[in-house]
Amino acid sequence: MTGPEAAPTILDTTRPHPARVYDWWLGGKDNYPVDEELARRILASDGTVVRGARANRRFMHRAVRTAAEAGIRQFLDIGTGIPTEPNLHQVAQEVAPDARVVYVDNDPIVLRHAQALLHSTAEGATNYVHADVRDPDTILRLAADTLDFSRPVALSLVALTHYLGEDPDGDDVYGLLERYTAELAPGSYVILSQVTPDLSPEAVGKAAEHFRASGTPFHPRSLPEFSRFFSGLELLGPGVIPVTGWRPEPVDVEAQAEGVVPVYAGVARKP
Repeated sequence: MTGPEAAPTILDTTRPHPARVYDWWLGGKDNYPVDEELARRILASDGTVVRGARANRRFMHRAVRTAAEAGIRQFLDIGTGIPTEPNLHQVAQEVAPDARVVYVDNDPIVLRHAQALLHSTAEGATNYVHADVRDPDTILRLAADTLDFSRPVALSLVALTHYLGEDPDGDDVYGLLERYTAELAPGSYVILSQVTPDLSPEAVGKAAEHFRASGTPFHPRSLPEFSRFFSGLELLGPGVIPVTGWRPEPVDVEAQAEGVVPVYAGVARKP
């Protein structure tokens, strides 16, 4: 087991952070009044967000288990968020005790909790990199201390891409995904989920307004826009689908009765 990459731990509690807003929706305690305020404001206008956050976590569990059962033994999780058990490494190492996992996030609170993410099995390994998804060179360089990129890796960006835009003068979310997938060996997996306006346009539109007013970019995407992330990859069945319908387990089937979750999900394999 290795420790987290050293990084500044300056904490800005004057602006909400997506990881901490998400933590509040999941019932966590690692958030600040500014995060709770935004989380409550969005929830008041979009009643799907709490079940969406929970559905995303369950999707991550199912997708990681699927990859591990297919023989993947390395995982790069970008946009990790505040630890909520079971964490990705726990799911992967339950299937494959020798699995190696690198977590990445840019929130200093996640850095403080990194030790909770580093309790690996004796056979496997976990590490934490404090960096931003927009800096793939740093992330890939530091992740290579734990992961062997000449062998297949499962790249996970769950509920992250909707915080990234596609302005040529700013974020280039499609270029970022291409940069990461280019580094992956054949046989690697890509695990993604993304908020969409397709399934609940009014509620998602209001949520996007609240995020942007708080200074947080937010980019819900349509089915064709989300599907573009998997260009050149081989989608696993059932393809790109609302998150609760991706290889659902009984709890997911039950959750579908609660109402719409405006999130798409997909898992693909690099040929």
